Amino acid sequence: MNKLTALVLTHDNLDNIHAKTCHGLLRFSGRYDVKAVIDRKFVDQDAGEVMDGKRLGIPIVSSVEDYYQNGGAPVDCLVIGVATHGGTLPDDFVPDIVAAINKGCAIVNGLHEYLSDHPIISPLAREKGVTLTDIRKPKSIKELHFWHGSIYDVEASVLAVIGVDCALGKRTTCGMIYEMCNRKGLKTDMIYTGQTGWMQGYKHGFIFDSTLNDFISGEIEHAIVTCDKEESPQLILLEGQSSLRNPSGPGGSEFLVSGNAKGAILQVAPEREFFEGYEALHAYLPSAKEEIELIRQYGSEVLALTLYNQTLAPDAIDEHKKRLEDELQIPVVTPLKEGVDELYGVLHGYVHG
Repeated sequence: MNKLTALVLTHDNLDNIHAKTCHGLLRFSGRYDVKAVIDRKFVDQDAGEVMDGKRLGIPIVSSVEDYYQNGGAPVDCLVIGVATHGGTLPDDFVPDIVAAINKGCAIVNGLHEYLSDHPIISPLAREKGVTLTDIRKPKSIKELHFWHGSIYDVEASVLAVIGVDCALGKRTTCGMIYEMCNRKGLKTDMIYTGQTGWMQGYKHGFIFDSTLNDFISGEIEHAIVTCDKEESPQLILLEGQSSLRNPSGPGGSEFLVSGNAKGAILQVAPEREFFEGYEALHAYLPSAKEEIELIRQYGSEVLALTLYNQTLAPDAIDEHKKRLEDELQIPVVTPLKEGVDELYGVLHGYVHG
């Protein structure tokens, strides 16, 4: 796949979980070559350093106009790099989208609010001959697949990377495991289930939260079966969405049951007390032990825990890791701190056991 050059728009969000789409593209993308991030809050800093302290050489500019006025090379597209509550387009993003269209840039949007319906953006794009890609636009019924049991003929081992909540870095962990396994010689593929995975260029998958409920199980099955037939991997990873108990949108049982994932990696946030965004309702997160037991009730086994550490103090990470290992007697790793190589043994055993 030839990469398209891109600007990524995050205004005021680059350092928080709402910019997870941008974070994914900064860490890896087979589809886009990111030339700059647009974020007023962090102008003239390095995007990687703001994200996780690791320099990437990708500048942050204040606007589309600022990028071009300072000699930025023409780019193919502007990507909306945030995931907002409810998936709405922030009003203050519109001027930069308009500026990009006027520069001839295509716009790529992963929000639930479609740019093709926007009263300002849509007519301007038509006038300028610019493409608007709304990734979350649902497929037609004729394009969807109903579950019919072909999952039981899949030869690859299937493993779900799920979490106790949304916005925990499940996709990042899944991508790191994918890269690590292939590097070490375990042929692995990954099923994307969100807009960022599509933007990163993974070949097989679908957009989970834009799929009619009756067809989610079938789309999971179809993606896995197609991947198994076309790629012949030893291991297929499923990118998790939301969590089994998230009251605003529970998800995950489909991966375990309809996707027949008999193994799981569980991502946890040791110091997060409530479901993200529902602190005022006192919507408590389950413990890792409770979630492992629920997953077991679905007929699947948690092989290891991964820790979301972006809100943890450095000295607290090792404390949580040791406590959880002692309590649960399974491997615990912190992907963004130490990588995921430690998981290779248990994954190799899962495939060949």
